[in-house]
Amino acid sequence: MKKGIKLVLKEGTTFDLYFLDGVVKRYDIISLADKFPQLNALKDRTLFSQGKLLGWGGVIWNDELDVSSETIYEDGVDVSSEYDDIDTVVLGYKIKQKRIELKMSQEELAEKIGIDQSDLSKIEKGSANPSIKMLSRIANGLKSKASITIE
Repeated sequence: MKKGIKLVLKEGTTFDLYFLDGVVKRYDIISLADKFPQLNALKDRTLFSQGKLLGWGGVIWNDELDVSSETIYEDGVDVSSEYDDIDTVVLGYKIKQKRIELKMSQEELAEKIGIDQSDLSKIEKGSANPSIKMLSRIANGLKSKASITIE
């Protein structure tokens, strides 16, 4: 299954979804309205703006309104070239998942590697671009190894 990791709500009923494999897909939820008429409710901007990632499995607005990551990945338009933060978003997600797997809080990891919790939060959200030295410290704190590749 393709894992969605970051949701960006756009104009109208369109959104972009970052995937763990480094691809960003744009999707207009109304494209499914012929099949699922209840999705027309998302034309209401207030309701649409309440969309959230459902774990990594898709986007959800309420109990009746959702779309799977698989559908978005298969039918969405690849807009990866519009984003220059994909690598930092994917990296941050992987750091967060490893930290959670080890049952560590952000505070615990931040203290262990000697940075502020707020700085670690920015790294995990993909809004900060850590240095290679910082990545090494984070990896050590997570009892892991950092690996950088150029393909």
